[in-house]
Amino acid sequence: MRLIQLAGPEGRRVALVEEPRLRLLEGCRSIYDLASECLHEGSSLPEGIARRASHELVDYDPVYAGTSIWRICPSADVSSEPARCLVSGTGLTHKASATNRDAMHAAAQAVTDSTRMYQSGVAGGKPAPGKTGIAPEWFYKGCGTVLRAHNEPLTVPDFAEDGGEEPEVAGVYLIDAQGAPRRIGFTVGNEFSDHVLERQNYLYLAASKLRTCAIGPELVVDENFDLVPGEVSVDRGGQVLWSREIRTGEGAMCHSLANIEHHHFKFEFHRCPGDLHIHFFGADAFSFGDGLRLEDGDVMQVRFQGFGRPLRNPLSRVPLPAGCGRSGRSEMRSSILVAG
Repeated sequence: MRLIQLAGPEGRRVALVEEPRLRLLEGCRSIYDLASECLHEGSSLPEGIARRASHELVDYDPVYAGTSIWRICPSADVSSEPARCLVSGTGLTHKASATNRDAMHAAAQAVTDSTRMYQSGVAGGKPAPGKTGIAPEWFYKGCGTVLRAHNEPLTVPDFAEDGGEEPEVAGVYLIDAQGAPRRIGFTVGNEFSDHVLERQNYLYLAASKLRTCAIGPELVVDENFDLVPGEVSVDRGGQVLWSREIRTGEGAMCHSLANIEHHHFKFEFHRCPGDLHIHFFGADAFSFGDGLRLEDGDVMQVRFQGFGRPLRNPLSRVPLPAGCGRSGRSEMRSSILVAG
């Protein structure tokens, strides 16, 4: 069962994917509202979807291509209050991710901290039921304002060194009235990071993650996360420039889903009722690891089997302001607010 969020001339709607069409849901403006109502009703998400299914159908192909009056939105968000959406992720969960990170920093250390972190996950990331495993690496992306939808550009700001795709699956969680996380589903994601900045020093990791990212186009309500094969590719000028087969899911990771969720939600401020969490689970491969630098207009595509249609996003480099050289590009200054 897969859902999609749409924006049209009369506002936003949620639809159930029934290839090659989309079935609109009645009285439902967002997946966030749908999940909140289901919690209030005491019903499951599939039950709530079934009760709201209408007879209105929309052809999916033009919507997906961006030629319809309907526009695809991120597969989960809090559009009315983006600050209530926390976007984060867990790194070094896949061997390829650790290998790529290790290659960035190997000159500085014989055995890098990245390797140690991954090895600790291999040793203790999948604890026995009822036990607590080792904590994974965690990073912050931003609030809901960083989310982009299928077909929307992922931007390289003028202050950034670079931007590159990171093909992942993300979990979507709503915190209920008692402060307990409820997983709504999974979605394809492109976590998108500045790998050139990170390569300078691994302590720049946090800053390299503060970029736009994309999720969607669909939210999968009932798909398992055991072992998920997929593919990532980069198109340039309408031709495939680079591609790799990838895998994710618990069978491809050194941490169990339960362990990742435990360590994310053990913090009290991650359990505020009504908040939405988008949490990326890590990447198996990315083009930067193969030496590719993306250019303006390149299109990144991420597909995972069972997770709906591929997520496609062009890369867009934000130009420097006219007359502003690189050394003078960051002219942000704070001012003091003085009480009268």
